[in-house]
Amino acid sequence: MPVPGDTVLSDADRAFWDENGYVVVRDAVPKAHASAAADAIFEFLDVGRGRPDAWYRAPFLGAVELYHHQAFWDNRQFPRVYRAFTEIWGRDDLWVSIDRANMTPPDNPPAYRWNGALHWDLDTVEIPMPLRVQGVLYLADTAENQGGFRCVPGFHRVFEEWVQTQPPDRSKWQLDLSGWEERPIAAAEGDLVIWNSLLPHGNGPNHAEKPRLAQYISMYPPVEEEREWRVRSWRNSEPRPPRAIFPGDPRGWEQRTGPARLTALGRRLLGIDPWSLPLHAS
Repeated sequence: MPVPGDTVLSDADRAFWDENGYVVVRDAVPKAHASAAADAIFEFLDVGRGRPDAWYRAPFLGAVELYHHQAFWDNRQFPRVYRAFTEIWGRDDLWVSIDRANMTPPDNPPAYRWNGALHWDLDTVEIPMPLRVQGVLYLADTAENQGGFRCVPGFHRVFEEWVQTQPPDRSKWQLDLSGWEERPIAAAEGDLVIWNSLLPHGNGPNHAEKPRLAQYISMYPPVEEEREWRVRSWRNSEPRPPRAIFPGDPRGWEQRTGPARLTALGRRLLGIDPWSLPLHAS
């Protein structure tokens, strides 16, 4: 049951996606939504948004183990975000990822230094690879030198040819970037970058004066085996499995509040309600 709304991706956007393997969805959420999610990160980290001296004392730097704040769910279930993913996938029945956020402060050795490394988040042995996509929502204006998303544009088009030139014991998660151009993607508060998972990607060092702030959001066709843990994760404000990759917050900060409120769209994106159920029936 699709959500009514205008088309998000233009013909030029679709052509850019096909050529480069990523697209920037401008104003995917209102700036107030993005700012609220950024405020949630700083509240969770117990550091002031305007206190550079405190950023490096935060319990998490880089990946932030925050999953179910209401501001995060408000972004996940925002119709324009959903619509963008449906246009990439060519289908309406999608689930949203339960993922974390990012706060990368400016490089400040020896207090903090992050060089970044381009990688894949999937096992690249399977050929041909089915379509998989990922996304990151910019929670503040982010310049090219601010440690934001970067990738190797167009690599999805040459991946299978490239694989044939690699040794059998090549890394499934990282690659030698000699001769490949990596591009940092600057974007504004509220913009969403969606990319083909075959693109080597990552976030680089922050050489600016402000933190990089982002929320990871992706969508994918439902996987029935995941329904139970997804609903439990939302209901209990817990991280997603496996805990080795998503360890959560030992302070139990998120468990002090009840589950985030879901819209009719959000209930379908989580997996509580089936897509066959009309939205007005919730």
